[in-house]
Amino acid sequence: MHINVRQPNLQSLLSEVDNYIPAKEMSRPPRIGLSANRKEGLSCIAETYVQSVLLAGGAPVLVPAITDIKALATIVKGLDGLIMSGGGDINPLYLGEEPIPGLQEVDSYRDEYDFILLRLAFNHQVPIMGICRGHQAINAAFGGGLYQDIYSQNKNRLLKHSQTLAREFASHSVMLTEGKTKLRSILKETNVFVNSFHHQAITDTAPEFIPSAVSPDGINEGMEHPEYPIFSIQWHPEAMAANGDELMLELFRHHVKEAERFAQAKEIHERILTIDSHTDTPMMFPEFNLGKKEGGKVNLPYLEEGLIDAAFMVAYIPQGKRDDASLKAATEYAIERIGKVKQQETLNPSRMGIAYTHGDVIRLKHQRKKALLLGIENGYAIGKDLANLKRFKDLGISYITLCHNGSNDICDSAKGKAEWGGLSPFGKEVVKEMNRLGIMIDVSHAAESAFFDVLKESKAPIIASHSSVRALCDHPRNLSDSQIHALAENGGVVQICFYKGFINKEEKKASLGDAIRHINHIVELVGVDYVGIGSDFDGDGELIGCRASNELINITVKLLESGYSEEEIKKIWGGNLLRIMDIVQSAAY
Repeated sequence: MHINVRQPNLQSLLSEVDNYIPAKEMSRPPRIGLSANRKEGLSCIAETYVQSVLLAGGAPVLVPAITDIKALATIVKGLDGLIMSGGGDINPLYLGEEPIPGLQEVDSYRDEYDFILLRLAFNHQVPIMGICRGHQAINAAFGGGLYQDIYSQNKNRLLKHSQTLAREFASHSVMLTEGKTKLRSILKETNVFVNSFHHQAITDTAPEFIPSAVSPDGINEGMEHPEYPIFSIQWHPEAMAANGDELMLELFRHHVKEAERFAQAKEIHERILTIDSHTDTPMMFPEFNLGKKEGGKVNLPYLEEGLIDAAFMVAYIPQGKRDDASLKAATEYAIERIGKVKQQETLNPSRMGIAYTHGDVIRLKHQRKKALLLGIENGYAIGKDLANLKRFKDLGISYITLCHNGSNDICDSAKGKAEWGGLSPFGKEVVKEMNRLGIMIDVSHAAESAFFDVLKESKAPIIASHSSVRALCDHPRNLSDSQIHALAENGGVVQICFYKGFINKEEKKASLGDAIRHINHIVELVGVDYVGIGSDFDGDGELIGCRASNELINITVKLLESGYSEEEIKKIWGGNLLRIMDIVQSAAY
């Protein structure tokens, strides 16, 4: 490794520093955190890690080995990428195992530090690269297994995995897994020569992670997540990259590129409004406090970690009997749920506010607060009384989903027996009154016949607050291409839903990548002005790669990767929905 040193001229050096002009924020190098090793009371890192990050175009930042969660959280929030470095053995007690004789020196403080750092980085969706011990720590943190000592626990005939050669030299080969793996796309090779310094190793890869490299004796040498920006390797590429190995340097270049994209996503989220148009979190009230992480997928800490500005919280009412007593109970239940959402503002006044207009969302963002908007899922709550619409409008409701699973007095549902052949006579009056009052009409859950009836009756654009594309996943809850065309001609918007069965017929495989394909389909079909995001979190919305509000920033990362501009992302993330809200609320129909 060669390190350049300037001539020892203090005045010249200080002048060079003073005349340095930082690049504009968008072109600054991404901040790459390096997890520290611990030796003789020092938080330290081998200089080869630092040099590899610099050569790849990143700005290396040493994260000190501390276990203060508050301090580490502050550090992680400023990172664009994280490299988990090598080091000693991991204490098997963290995996629920007793130590075996082959276990070498452990440092439980380092273990605690690594696991805290990893979890914080994942919560913020910071791209992560693991090296040697870091590879093992990632696997353990996500539920995989480790050998304490491969030489005593693996019965295969093993290679020498702890070389005595200098670190910049390769000691054995690894085979890269066939197929479209991240590692294969980075290195573009079938076999790669690597160095090796370990006696612990991965046994079973963590759930959802994919093995991406293996040594000739069957020991895992690499893994990655198919959706999250996480990959790791067992060898030490930094020692080779810092000494001129271009192939190994490609690993760092890839990580820095992912970090650049993540930094760009964060900066975009600072400038635009980001809105999730459908969450069912109010079902968890009254004991639920949005200021805490209490088991749901949407709360204020998650919105803050995911850099999401606003979320619609809907009062969901299951379809029930339609006698007078049941209808009255449904109305009162909707009002009670709305009240519970508003109560959250009294519990968390410094962190959130209720938003009723586009301007409210902007104001709350400027105050660095999260905005909660109000909706009702299922027009069953209206009963047979149009006056209830005025009650809901006065409470601040922005949209009403006309039905849920099962027909009601307003319209036929996409699921269940049809009664009206679309909108009922009362339903047509509901549409007119919602137009007059300035309440957005939501056709998610409505039968196709009801959908087209609404388009005929409504003078205002309509929304599908949480629906997806039937052409990609044939489900009656999804919209056909003809519906999407009609909605776009009306000036409406489809908010892509993350319910697994609406995204992929093979629900276990439903991923964020699939959701991006649904977005792409609508953009290709009718343009970027007619699509948005409605997660359905806390109503069973969940995808591999996007399971809660803190992970929603991954959508922006994927959109950037797909070539979308900031202006297009702004439209998808709320601009389209707010356009309709403005029209509906301001126009007199």
